[in-house]
Parts: sequence; C-alpha cells; structure tokens
Amino acid sequence: MISRETINGSPVTEEQIAAWSAEAEAGYDAEVLKKRGRGRPGRGAAPSQVVALRLTLDEIAALDARAEREGKTRSEVIREALSAAAV
Repeated sequence: MISRETINGSPVTEEQIAAWSAEAEAGYDAEVLKKRGRGRPGRGAAPSQVVALRLTLDEIAALDARAEREGKTRSEVIREALSAAAV
C-alpha cells in the first residue's frame, strides 16, 4: 500500500501540486509575502529578543497565580515588574 502526502488530513492531489508548481514558476511578489506577517506580532519598531530566565517552582507558582489573577500572561507580568523596577 502506497502512503500519500496529506495536508491537515486531506490527500494532496496531482492537480494541487500542478497548481502550486505553476504559481511558484510564475514567481511571488515579495512585498505581498512580507505583509502576511509570520510569527508572533512585534512589540515595537525594533526586533525583540528572547531571554531565558531560571525560576524556582515557588517563583513560577507565584508568577502564574498573579498572571491568572490579573488576566495576563507570564511575560506581561515579568515585563511590568521590570518596568516598575526601572523607575
């Protein structure tokens, strides 16, 4: 039995492959692709950077409790705490 490629559980047909191939051969508009927005939305004009942070289980529990109580994410609570400490 031959296994077929699928996308989201639907088999990929030869017609779809031919259409995708024709689209690629015709070329893509780079400006349109840039506007599609891949990944998470930015937080400002400059790129942001991911910073690893080690916390104890108690610190994580306190962070999660505050985030839940305030209806925020962990990151939002941490960013607010950093902003408050910098004042």
